[in-house]
Amino acid sequence: MLPLRTSRLSIYLNDHLAGATVGVELARRAAASNRSTDLGRVLGELAAEIEQDRESLIDIMERLSLGRDRAKVLVSWSAEKVGRLKLNGQLRGYSPLSRLEELEALSLGVEGKRALWQALQRTLGDDPRLSAIDLDDLIQRARSQRRRLEGQRRRAAEEALA
Repeated sequence: MLPLRTSRLSIYLNDHLAGATVGVELARRAAASNRSTDLGRVLGELAAEIEQDRESLIDIMERLSLGRDRAKVLVSWSAEKVGRLKLNGQLRGYSPLSRLEELEALSLGVEGKRALWQALQRTLGDDPRLSAIDLDDLIQRARSQRRRLEGQRRRAAEEALA
C-alpha cells in the first residue's frame, strides 16, 4: 500500500490528468467548430499547448513513480463526449452560447492547471526527481493561456448575450 502522502498525491494528479484529458478534447472540438475564424486559430494553438501540458503532467507522474488511473481518464473523456449533447439554444449546429460555454470551461480548466503547477512548485519544487521540469514556465504558460482565453471569452459573451 502507498504511504498516505503518496496516495493523496496520486489521486490529486490523476484528477488533474482526467481534467487535462477533457481540456484537450474540448479545446480541439472548439477549435474545429471555429476553424474559419481568428478564434479557431487561437483555440488551435491553445489545444496544442494544453496537450503539451497534459504530457508534462504525465512526465511528472512517471518521474514520481505514480500510476495513471485509466478508468478515471476514460470516464472523464466519455463525459466530455456526452457533454456535447447539451442544448445550446439552437435545434442543430453550433451556437454563440456553445462558444461562450466552451471558452468558460476552458478558462476554468486553465485556472485549475495553474493551481496544480503552483501546488507542485510549493510542495515538490525541491524534489530532485522534478529537476528537469520547469514549473515556473508551466505556470507562466497557464497565465498566458488564461489571458488569451479571456479576450476571446469576452467577445463570445457579447455575441451570445447581447
